[in-house]
Amino acid sequence: MDVRREKWDGRYATGDLPWDTGRFDANLATVIAEWGIAPCPVLELGCGTGSNAIWLAAAGFDVTAVDISALALAQATTRAAEAEVSVRFEEVDMHHGRLPKGPFGLVFDRGCFHSSDGPEEHALCVRNVHDSLGPQGLWLSLIGSTDSPPRDGGPPQLSAAQIVSYVEPLFEIRLLKATHFDSNQPEPPPAWACLMRKREDTA
Repeated sequence: MDVRREKWDGRYATGDLPWDTGRFDANLATVIAEWGIAPCPVLELGCGTGSNAIWLAAAGFDVTAVDISALALAQATTRAAEAEVSVRFEEVDMHHGRLPKGPFGLVFDRGCFHSSDGPEEHALCVRNVHDSLGPQGLWLSLIGSTDSPPRDGGPPQLSAAQIVSYVEPLFEIRLLKATHFDSNQPEPPPAWACLMRKREDTA
């Protein structure tokens, strides 16, 4: 087992999951409604215990969901069965493995892209998402924001300028909105809701 998988399996084994509210993130539902995103093949990166994947499937999307942790995926599979929805779950390290083959109409991640370790991993993630999307495909990423004091814990933080530098020129940013992660904490962590459209002229 590699170090990254061991780390995340350990978190799910102990239940040390401050980001897991047990419900889908309202930012996802808001963007889908406001932008009129119709049901389509969707890929969720870092699906955890499956809250967002299950909500998407119940809303009529054809969902593939990946995570690095086998323990997370086992919990997600059980929850999807209990909800009586169909989701394809796959164990994938999005930073070092191939994403499931699309084309997808939408890629969604809630705090997965921002966990990339440095510019090279960010660039690889952006390229992998671009390649998994079909023409005019959309990527919605919820990203920890620097618009709060530095802290020891919590999600990684990126500035708006960093996000733009990482995703250009492969994506056109359609929305970059200050928000916060849905959270059970008294002060939810600030976030960016970043909706991007795949560029086609990137050869």
